[in-house]
Amino acid sequence: MSKNYILIGFMGVGKGTIARGLVQASNFVAIDTDDLIESMENRKIKEIFEDEGEEYFRALETKVAKWLEKSVKNSLISTGGGFYKVKNLKKIGKVIYLKSSFEAILTRLKEHPNADAKLKKRPLLQDLDKAKKLYEQRVKEYEKCADFTVDVENKKIEKIVKEILLRIKDKN
Repeated sequence: MSKNYILIGFMGVGKGTIARGLVQASNFVAIDTDDLIESMENRKIKEIFEDEGEEYFRALETKVAKWLEKSVKNSLISTGGGFYKVKNLKKIGKVIYLKSSFEAILTRLKEHPNADAKLKKRPLLQDLDKAKKLYEQRVKEYEKCADFTVDVENKKIEKIVKEILLRIKDKN
């Protein structure tokens, strides 16, 4: 593999989980943009949103995106739900959109063994009506910037991982 692959999709779709599955099934090294931001700031995303607001957080994403473009090669990058908006996304790597319905994402989060924590750590999911509107707005944008889309709804991680690896192989 000679390039980066970036997983995008709505919050809770499973980008981090799928990235871990891809790492186990391949020679990928994975990086998570939200983890990088939390390390840079030494605090959780939820705290950053509460203390500084969304605009500040988006500026941190831009900073991480510039670093990824300059410094990271041959890696799998899982992102926060809004990371796709960074201006240099395509310069960082090939973009894989993980697609699922809003309802399936909520079900996935609610059925997780650690459901309360999963929902609580996502500031933009606190108001479900607003979150649904945000989802509807972003779906079209995700599709536009994706090099390819993988439907992850109601699929086991192993099946998603196989599909992504096949698609990457076909693209190379």
